[in-house]
Amino acid sequence: MAKFSEIIHQEKPVLVDFFAEWCGPCKMMNPILKQVKDVLGDKVSIIKINVDKNQSLALKYQVKGVPTFMVFKEGKQLWRQSGVLQTKELVEIIKRFS
Repeated sequence: MAKFSEIIHQEKPVLVDFFAEWCGPCKMMNPILKQVKDVLGDKVSIIKINVDKNQSLALKYQVKGVPTFMVFKEGKQLWRQSGVLQTKELVEIIKRFS
């Protein structure tokens, strides 16, 4: 499995979903993230980070609530937002960084 630091250094946008198993809104995001991937295909990588299993990453990026989304490209954090987002919103945000 690739390291987080390697994954976020891609030339295409990487959407990171910081989530928790016990989080209701996080579960609501699963079909939305699938739709985003269906729309954008290879133009984006989407990875999910379980904050309970990856506490050091959650601390490093100061994730206080879940879900928290971040877009990285070439190792730089370009955007972040917490809470539920709709497919259209996420697609537009990712396209900005493509």
